Amino acid sequence: MLRTLALGLATALALSGGAAVAAETFEPKTTDISFSFEGPFGRFDRMQLQRGLQIYTEVCSACHGMKHVAIRELGEEGGPQLPDDQVRAYAATMDIDDPSTGETRPRTPNDHFPMSGLENAPDLSLMAKARAGFHGPYGTGLSQLFNGMGGAEHIYSILTGYTGEEKEEAGNVFYENTAFSTGWIAMPPPLSDGQVEFADGSPNDLPHMAEDVAAFLMWAAEPKMMARKQAGFTAVIFLTVLSVLLYLTNKRIWAGVKGKRKHA
Repeated sequence: MLRTLALGLATALALSGGAAVAAETFEPKTTDISFSFEGPFGRFDRMQLQRGLQIYTEVCSACHGMKHVAIRELGEEGGPQLPDDQVRAYAATMDIDDPSTGETRPRTPNDHFPMSGLENAPDLSLMAKARAGFHGPYGTGLSQLFNGMGGAEHIYSILTGYTGEEKEEAGNVFYENTAFSTGWIAMPPPLSDGQVEFADGSPNDLPHMAEDVAAFLMWAAEPKMMARKQAGFTAVIFLTVLSVLLYLTNKRIWAGVKGKRKHA
């Protein structure tokens, strides 16, 4: 009798626990943004990338790094395209420990961006790429292929998904975020309206700044995206012309043979 009651109680607890887990299931929300670089003919907006670089420098770099991105790429075609003197000046604002001399020196354009300053702050070099495709907000590459829902949208949604609610667990503060996988994130809201001032007078409200820095982080993950698109487009044109030439050549070579078969 006692064994039966114990089994029944264990079953009830298991069912109630499963129901509680099901009730707490959270579905993150990702906003679809029409970025300029989407699609086979899309291109990065140079001014948007420059604004995103400013936001990263003034806000994100305090905690996050981009160790896989070379500073010289800021001046290359398809990216922010800063003048050479500005790239050198920007690099010099950051220090690096030179392993050859053992001393600290200013960075040069050939150096990479610094690593993250905090152990629990992920590096942002490949963040947009890591959240795209099969690792994207919907778990497959189909949303990115047909709807353009990729890593940049995920970053934008995280930055704009804070509700203002907070909770404390085990001495840590968590912030409610409608785009994060669990609904709660340990990172406090990094952006707010008017936090960064742009020299060209561009809008600096939260949605616009989130879009700018998301585009910049997409470029950081795919700095050669424009070159790859151009190479792919050239390859498609070449293959199309080659196919037409092969078809016409085939008809010309076998025209006599096919004509004899018809007469027979």
